[in-house]
Amino acid sequence: MNEMERIRVLLADDEPGMRMILRKMIARVEGFELIGEATNGAELMEMYQKLHPQVVFLDVDMPEMNGVECANRIEDEDPSCILIFATGHEEYRRDAFDVYAFDYLVKPFRVERVTETLMRIRERMAALRDRPALKKEEMAAKSKSTARMMLKHRDGVTFVNKADIVLVQREERSTVIYTVDGGSFYTSDTLAETAEKLDEGHFFRSHRSYIINLNYIHDITPYGRWTYVVRLKGTEHDALITQDKYEELEKLYE
Repeated sequence: MNEMERIRVLLADDEPGMRMILRKMIARVEGFELIGEATNGAELMEMYQKLHPQVVFLDVDMPEMNGVECANRIEDEDPSCILIFATGHEEYRRDAFDVYAFDYLVKPFRVERVTETLMRIRERMAALRDRPALKKEEMAAKSKSTARMMLKHRDGVTFVNKADIVLVQREERSTVIYTVDGGSFYTSDTLAETAEKLDEGHFFRSHRSYIINLNYIHDITPYGRWTYVVRLKGTEHDALITQDKYEELEKLYE
């Protein structure tokens, strides 16, 4: 794996000894680059904004802003960022689940446990990077509905055919709508407000940051311990689906 392909990692912990341990563990696994170390939550968010890491290791109990608060902010800005909690607090596992963390490591953890997590991340990202691009297929079963959605934004309004929408995503505090013809449209509406305008028979809220068009699902594959990746026809963008939403989706097709 060359320098350009290295996965960028940021870690945050107020204990120097723990940062040293994680630093050494990350260095042991090929393909990762540690790009920064934060000593508290505020510093983590400042470094995150500047460095745009792909993976963040973070403690829960940190000064100024705790790890769960940081994870929520990161999740809102970039749902694709991989979050790994490394903490001595077992009781925050549910909070980690709520922000769709990739993994939850309880101190003291074994080298092998961290190595396993990093290798799963590396394999997952390699699979996403190396897979062949999907062709934009003509959808035989595409809805004939001509219903349109009016999108409000700072430059005015845009009208989009609802049947053409493949994916709706929260991205850097905006809502972005991706269509089957490769278009992308930003709106000031929240994801919840957008969901209210879409037909529940065709659209599904798979994750706090994603709405998917059920007609465009290509496949679903495991991502972390509680999350899956949804690959969609007509776009190169993926969505995430949580375990509980995956089970809900299964019931729709029973």
